Amino acid sequence: MTAPLAGIRVLDLTNVLAGPFCAHQIALMGADVVKVEIPKTGDLARQLGADPELNRRLMGVSFLAQNSGKRSLTLNLKAPAGTAAFLRLVDGADVVVENFRPGVMERLGLGAATLRSRNPRLVYCAISGFGQDGPMRALPAYDQIIRGLSGVMSITGDPDSAPLRVGYPIADTVGGLTAAFAIAAALAGRAATGKGATIDVSMLASVLATMGWAVSNHPVAGKPPLPLGNDNVTASPSGAFACADAPLNIAANKQEQFEAVARVVGRPDLIDDPRFETRQARLDHRAALTAELEAALAARPAAAWEAELNAAGVPAGRILGVPEILEHPQVRDRGMIGRFDDVPGVGRPIEIARTGVKLDGAAPQVEVPPPELGAHTDAVLAEAGFSASEIAELHDAGRYDRRRQGRARLVAHVNHRHGAGSHPLRRHAGGEADWHHQLPADDLVDDARGVAQ
Repeated sequence: MTAPLAGIRVLDLTNVLAGPFCAHQIALMGADVVKVEIPKTGDLARQLGADPELNRRLMGVSFLAQNSGKRSLTLNLKAPAGTAAFLRLVDGADVVVENFRPGVMERLGLGAATLRSRNPRLVYCAISGFGQDGPMRALPAYDQIIRGLSGVMSITGDPDSAPLRVGYPIADTVGGLTAAFAIAAALAGRAATGKGATIDVSMLASVLATMGWAVSNHPVAGKPPLPLGNDNVTASPSGAFACADAPLNIAANKQEQFEAVARVVGRPDLIDDPRFETRQARLDHRAALTAELEAALAARPAAAWEAELNAAGVPAGRILGVPEILEHPQVRDRGMIGRFDDVPGVGRPIEIARTGVKLDGAAPQVEVPPPELGAHTDAVLAEAGFSASEIAELHDAGRYDRRRQGRARLVAHVNHRHGAGSHPLRRHAGGEADWHHQLPADDLVDDARGVAQ
């Protein structure tokens, strides 16, 4: 199978989750993704995860989760030589994706207008908390902030526990998926017009777009959505129900499914009970129906009811933990989990989630594991036409002193941050180079952190 995005070159300047997740989806579809990272520290996700030793090695679990299939290039975008090098890379790129706060790329001289004037076929994608315009455009926005502002937390949990945080970074993930979809659409459009596009992804708007039912209930039906715990707002019995050993999700959303549930649990009398005869009646008497069903479900374990209800045409499923579902044959047999036996900087095999689709019967996958910081710097530059002497000059430029940019600009950028001190060029065991500059690119790091966590 030919990967649909084979031959597409992506420059990924993103950090942490929303942007890296977007670029990972594109890599799984065959694109050549070059991750452009800050020298010395790279993507903040390299220091995040449940394994402190991997964090110390800058190969944190959070980084490993969404950076396989990418190559790592370190560039100091605040150094003139680094900026010039990036511009040359843009000339041969199809996509640039970034998740800095609005205005950062323009301050670097690398905004969408500048890059697309050099390369009119370029698809430029900016992911931010609130988008490139509007009164909140300049505010920092971690995933947690978007969850709260979007209304997601207000409808998560039950009346006693809401507002409640969803168990994974849903705003970052939805923002990343939205960006990946938009990039793929823009590339398809370019095939027809020959022109690229500028994509502005708002994490807040992306999350709201996925809340269609909850959002529409308020302006259309005049009913603000409320937290219902494990119950389905549109149907009953549809939610989580206690069994002999564990809860079971049952989704009897149609009349015939409700009737099947009643028969399977040995309560056919519920079908003709006036309280439960219609969909609306069952919603009005949800608590009573739940009590009747749970009294019957208490006779057997969840797994037994799961099998019997599914056989009767009623969707039912146990509530599994993450370790359980990762080992489930349904997940394993579809190739959802990828394995890398040799991961430089990690020292042991790792498994990561791929994408949720198959193409022509095959699960998309990438061949290379998540990269060490700067592992492909020289190779990527050489592919882009940089000579050995130019690459050496870039290494030298990594030692540049920010004071050359002028005292006023230094004060404006530093503003009570870390003290100055130049750093020598460091080469890793694999031969790749980091370009260190006098001060960390704190404003770049902060702007990236302001989008995703």
